[in-house]
Amino acid sequence: MEEVSAESNITTGSGFKKIHQEATTMDSLPREIALNILSRLPITSLIHVKSVCLSWRSLAQDPLLATMHFSRMVKTTNPCLILHYDLPIENHLYSLHFSDHGSIETTTRIHIPMISEFDIVGSCNGLLCLWHSLYKDECYIYSPFTRYYIKLPEAKQFQTPKRVALGFGFHPKTKEYKVVRIVYYKKEDGEVDNPQLRRYLLPESEVQVLTLGNGSLNWRIKGKTSYQLLGMSSGVLVNGRLHWLTCRHRYQSLRTLISFDLEDEKFREVPVPSRESFGRHCSRLVILKGCLSAVNQGFRSLYIWVMKEYGVKESWIKEFSIGASIPRDLYYHPEQSIQNFSQARVLCVLSNGEILLQYYCRSLVSYEPNSGTFKELGIRCLPESFNAVVHIASLNWIDTPVDL
Repeated sequence: MEEVSAESNITTGSGFKKIHQEATTMDSLPREIALNILSRLPITSLIHVKSVCLSWRSLAQDPLLATMHFSRMVKTTNPCLILHYDLPIENHLYSLHFSDHGSIETTTRIHIPMISEFDIVGSCNGLLCLWHSLYKDECYIYSPFTRYYIKLPEAKQFQTPKRVALGFGFHPKTKEYKVVRIVYYKKEDGEVDNPQLRRYLLPESEVQVLTLGNGSLNWRIKGKTSYQLLGMSSGVLVNGRLHWLTCRHRYQSLRTLISFDLEDEKFREVPVPSRESFGRHCSRLVILKGCLSAVNQGFRSLYIWVMKEYGVKESWIKEFSIGASIPRDLYYHPEQSIQNFSQARVLCVLSNGEILLQYYCRSLVSYEPNSGTFKELGIRCLPESFNAVVHIASLNWIDTPVDL
């Protein structure tokens, strides 16, 4: 893969002369105009601005630059992808950046200084929440392009955890970042005398919340929840609320859509379209163009429901229907045929209107909904397997004001 480094932007001879001329020109501009110009740079160039000279370093560290750049990235450009390679001994992260036409422009190695084995809980406003995949007691908030990070205190551990649902998000009203952890654990054998009854009991739960940026940095216990949230999934953040689907178990044949409001820290059910079609087959939540969306997996198609107006049941529409396609690198592997879409993920909608999909944790494909055509996005030196997370490339940090 192509790695972007500071040296790639600094040359010798005429290159130094050009940089000196540009620095002199920037120094003569009013500060807000200079910040406006820098905010238009891609993140891979912006992170090296502070290495040019002292005056540019001052500009690069101005909180207003982070706010202006973030606002521009949200409104005008494609998000980037964070590719997580779950390799033995040490995990790797790369950022993948798109051009305005939807093609892959650059791929950049991301340095992780504080943890080697991790899962990505979520991405929010340019920040990643990383949880140790082995010990489950280390959690970090990390800015992958500035390399700022903070280690969170250990959360309460359980001897018999069954599964954990996680979430990381920001509320635009309170301006607070929060990490949410819902632990499901088994009752101790001595607490239930009847062994037959013990088999059918649902696990106990505990909801834990940590608020960032308020100076306390402590986990708070918010009691229990009766909702059995789906597997190890991370919450999808929309309108300051994290969202999960519930599990389907022997007592419930349809899934329910649940939100956790980061302002009042309460669970609520979110209205869904026809439960017969949505609750039985919906298997994944995603954000498309800022709207909460749900993916139904059929045998030879993907159906994508989009909630156009948050919280309004009637605003759900089945906006996309994607037919079967087999990426070239999977074509000669019949056992991995994706015609049933059991291993297809919808990632996001690009600025050109194409839908970005990931197949079998190894292929990226864009889908043009008007023509119904697919295009494989080749990445050099791509490993056998990776997990893609939609991300905003940003200089933002926890104490930087964010206007959405």
